[in-house]
Amino acid sequence: MTPADASAGFHAWSLKALLQSAVPAAAVKTGATSPTTRERMPRGEAVHYRERALELGVPSSAVLVEPHARNTGENIRFSRSLLEEAGIDVSSALLISKPYEERRAYATARKSWPEVEIVSASTPMTLDEYVDSIQDARLVIDMLVGALQRLLIYPEQGFMIKLPVPDDVMEAYERLCREGFTSRLLTTDTPSG
Repeated sequence: MTPADASAGFHAWSLKALLQSAVPAAAVKTGATSPTTRERMPRGEAVHYRERALELGVPSSAVLVEPHARNTGENIRFSRSLLEEAGIDVSSALLISKPYEERRAYATARKSWPEVEIVSASTPMTLDEYVDSIQDARLVIDMLVGALQRLLIYPEQGFMIKLPVPDDVMEAYERLCREGFTSRLLTTDTPSG
C-alpha cells in the first residue's frame, strides 16, 4: 500500500489499520454517535478515536477531529471540508471503516471526491471474528443486509457510484431479507447518504 495524503477513520477498526500503514500527513477521526456507540462513546466516535490514536502513538499534530458526521456520506464530505480548511492538499486518501463498509466508503468517496485516489481498508478479520467482536450475530447479519441495500439503491439517488454485485451475493441478500434480517433496511425513499 502506498502512503496516502490523508486518512479518514470512521470506526474503531481504523486505529489498528492506520498504525499498520504509514501514518499520513493528516488522520481525520470522524463521527458523532450512533445507536450502537452512544453508550460506549458518549462524547462521540471521533473524540474517542482521536484519544485512542494518541495512546497508540499517532502524533497529535497529525490527528484532525470531525465530530458531526452521522453516516458515511457525511464522514467523507465533512472530512474533506476539514482537510480543505486545514490547508491540506489531498490527492490520495485511505478510508478506514468496518470490514463490511469498505465498498460503501469507496463508492461514496468516488462519487463525492472523484479527483482523489481512494483506497478503502479495514482490519482483516473473518465473519466469525467480527461477530465475536460485536457479540450479536443477528445484528451483524442485519448490518450486512442493510449495507448491501445501500450499495444497491444509493447510486440511483446520487450518493455513490454503482459497483457490481455478484449474483450469489444478490441471492443471499434476497434470502436473508425473506428470513427477516431487515432491521437495518431503509424504509424511506430519501435516505441521508
